[in-house]
Amino acid sequence: MTQYWRSLEELNNPVEFKQNEVKLEIDAKRAVAKKASGSSRRDFLKVFGFSVATAAVVASCKRPVDKAIPFLVKPEEVTPGMANYYASSYFQGNEYCSVLVKVRDGRPIKIEGNDLSSVSQRGTSARVQASVLDLYDDARFKTPLKRGEETTWAELDDYIPVKLAQLRDDNKKVVLLTSTIISPSTKKVINEFQQAYPNVEWLQYDAVSATGILKANELSFGKTFVPDYRFDKAKVIVSFGADFLGTWLSSVEYTKAYSSGRKLMDKGDEMNRHYQFESGMTLTGSNADVRFPIKPSEEKTILTALYYRLKQAKGFVTIAAPASPVDVTDLAEDLLANEGSSLVVSGSNDTDTQLLVNAINNLLGNYGNTILTESTLNTHAGVDDDFEQFLAELKNKTVAGVLCWGANPVYNHPQGEEIKDLIEKAELSVSFFDRKDETTAACHWVCPEPHYLEAWNDAEPKSGIYSLAQPAISKLFDSRQGQETLMKWAGVEAPNYYEYLKKNWSDEMYQLQAMNTDPRIFWNDVLQKGIYEPEVKTGEALAYTENGLDNAVQISESTSDGWEVALYQSMALKDGSAGNNPWLQELPDPVAKISWDNFAAVPVKWAEENGVQNESVITVNGLELPVFVQPGQAPGTISVALGYGREVAGKVGDNIGKNMYAHVPVKNGAKQFWISGAKVETTDKTFELALSQTHHSMEGRPIVRETNFSEWQLDPSSGNELKEEHEEHSVSLYPEQEFKGHHWGMAVDLSSCIGCGNCAISCQAENNVQVIGKEQVRNRRIMHWIRVDRYFSNEPENPKVFHQPVMCQHCDNAPCENVCPVSATPHSDEGLNQMAYNRCVGTKYCVNNCPYKVRRFNWFQYVKNDEFDYASNSDLGRMVLNPDVTVRSRGVVEKCSFCVQRIQEKKAEAKVEGRMLEDGEIQPACVQSCPANALVFGDLNDPTSKISKHFKNERNYHLLEELHTLPSVGYLTKVRNKKA
Repeated sequence: MTQYWRSLEELNNPVEFKQNEVKLEIDAKRAVAKKASGSSRRDFLKVFGFSVATAAVVASCKRPVDKAIPFLVKPEEVTPGMANYYASSYFQGNEYCSVLVKVRDGRPIKIEGNDLSSVSQRGTSARVQASVLDLYDDARFKTPLKRGEETTWAELDDYIPVKLAQLRDDNKKVVLLTSTIISPSTKKVINEFQQAYPNVEWLQYDAVSATGILKANELSFGKTFVPDYRFDKAKVIVSFGADFLGTWLSSVEYTKAYSSGRKLMDKGDEMNRHYQFESGMTLTGSNADVRFPIKPSEEKTILTALYYRLKQAKGFVTIAAPASPVDVTDLAEDLLANEGSSLVVSGSNDTDTQLLVNAINNLLGNYGNTILTESTLNTHAGVDDDFEQFLAELKNKTVAGVLCWGANPVYNHPQGEEIKDLIEKAELSVSFFDRKDETTAACHWVCPEPHYLEAWNDAEPKSGIYSLAQPAISKLFDSRQGQETLMKWAGVEAPNYYEYLKKNWSDEMYQLQAMNTDPRIFWNDVLQKGIYEPEVKTGEALAYTENGLDNAVQISESTSDGWEVALYQSMALKDGSAGNNPWLQELPDPVAKISWDNFAAVPVKWAEENGVQNESVITVNGLELPVFVQPGQAPGTISVALGYGREVAGKVGDNIGKNMYAHVPVKNGAKQFWISGAKVETTDKTFELALSQTHHSMEGRPIVRETNFSEWQLDPSSGNELKEEHEEHSVSLYPEQEFKGHHWGMAVDLSSCIGCGNCAISCQAENNVQVIGKEQVRNRRIMHWIRVDRYFSNEPENPKVFHQPVMCQHCDNAPCENVCPVSATPHSDEGLNQMAYNRCVGTKYCVNNCPYKVRRFNWFQYVKNDEFDYASNSDLGRMVLNPDVTVRSRGVVEKCSFCVQRIQEKKAEAKVEGRMLEDGEIQPACVQSCPANALVFGDLNDPTSKISKHFKNERNYHLLEELHTLPSVGYLTKVRNKKA
């Protein structure tokens, strides 16, 4: 029997064998080959991918194989060296994506978006990309726990069901506290569990909920729901504090829709217009066409003024609109000119504010067009005052037992310390979380569930839209799905959750299909696609009423007593549940460009008046916070990110930043994510921040070129006048490059790119880019192969913001190539600027000579180094590494390769299949995962390719094109849509 070896050492370096090991392997393979066909030694070597020279080189290597794991019986679906893809579903922190999981030799190593999903549409976020690293987190529980000590499932199953039965018989209340559940099958399991234990109450709790929207819609429409917002159908978008491109509700879906309205390739194309009202500079605000810095307390006043202005224009009222901090006259006119194709949203958690938003959208005729009430978003079901009621019952001992599943209120509720004490003193407390967190640490028992990549599940993120999740790897530890645990305790007759799930789909979902296929065929088809979107009507449109509106509009002028502190979810950590993920901790904030900490963003003018600079320390209600002087921060306000300050997360996430959940006010039963009347004081202290970008102005240079939509309509080359001048004066001492085969290039549409940083994490996962930690980031040594530069211009109180992804430009006249003394930077015949790692001796001449500063130098050995104990120190952590890409060692320069391993893979596939490569078939990691479709990759030698059309577009220019480096990366001029 042939044995197939896979070595863990392959994860870090190319396979290296000692001479005797090579001989043994060749002898074994020769015997198999001779038995099969009587091959000679030379023919045998060709069959198994060796040449005589290759065998000699491999035999000369000195490093031994550390570990080898044989396939005694090779699985049919596994071909060593070839990837398999499995459709699955990601849902964590109220964020959903339909995904494809790339698996190499049994190891999930990369997440891609599923292009069949109408929700995420192949897009992902940085958090989705980084979730694969959580699978290999050393902080995960290896076994069940009892009072912090290892136990067995048998002991746990012997005790807990008996205790639950005792509490049931004593009529003592038990609460199943979960995060939002979007799985229909899981809901059914919970229902059966409640039937077995009628004393169990199910409560859904979200760290950052949509309580305001849910309760406002209950008043306006008689139903608690989050509607289906259709940003793709909106010509005018108005957002009040909703970071819908970053973290609000369904950001990947909204980014896809929003960016589709900003694609300008031909003169007749249309563009949406975006207004943003906010306190701090969010990712969404940085992309707005018109931005208004306001205090959180002013939002309701402005909405009231806008509401009355619209009613007055429609003749419904004759009284003048109340006074507003912002003149909304032009905004009202723009909205009225786009009735039925406008959209107004708010990120507020206040019910009255959301009632005003509903009233405005109703006046504009947006319901049924840009807002659908018959289709609902199901990812935010938690209502804050339900949890406040539970907390009151926990305090008065009405609740005797707590089962925590995906909820972490000890960390993310302002009364976390008290909750911790109450859970510890409860008669029964159980956690189903798979790793350390603050609430789990307080529970008596821990029943760890597997990571989502090890588990079966389903999802209904939006009404009538379903998807499946399937394991892409066998369970790494002794875990059990939470559904299976509840089924066992409730005595549900099913061998496991997989069979239960499959039966539920056969009984329920199968009935929704139009074609009468066999249930097994139906199941296999959905499992392969990952999604199921039956063409059935999801419900009737709901009728709007003005219930509660009279009370909502009865407000006085907004007054401010002291500072106002806006609390927001960070792009990297969002709610903080992934705080132990080093990829996310090191991802720079898209606006401040800071990683490894949260901070107090303060207004520029106040900082200048009070001698405050970046890294100064101020106190906010006595809490010390480092300062970042933020252009665009509204006067009298400070912004601080949630999701930091974890105390029980793991070796990476513990004690990073400050926990702002502890300071969230609860008003009328709902969390209010801003603090009024805050006391702010300066100190003499400083605190080091890890900034990946320290210069924030283009200094008048045309690095990011821009124009206005009205100007572009008249002249598509508007804003790009320098291009022709540079081309006319370009001369070169280099001979002209000629590419007879392929010539790979990339285009970046700056009007579509939102600056989210998803591309950086996708690239990091694909290309084994190392985490280096806060100290080395401060030393300007961050290793990301693609960075997203952010520039400010105009007045600092409300600047224009520009985002520009910069990767290796793969110049045809590359300045890095002719200065390398060891020819480690050759140019390929397909236009790629390559890196030969085993040649590089670390002179860094190429780094110094690159005008784009995209080359990274390994100052240290980051793998197997206790000084960089993040993800690559243990065998478990290194399982995430891509074996197609070499892990670089100390003293070696690295950079973007356009994912050359993907290029070669697709070329080989096309060759084997006897066909030409198709346009768009090759997609580097950044291109494939971009939620805004801002990146395009392809063959510049193909005149019909999408990339060629982008390069020929009049908006296209090259970065620093006056240097005549002839980059293979082009940028399309940024277009804003300010009202003319």
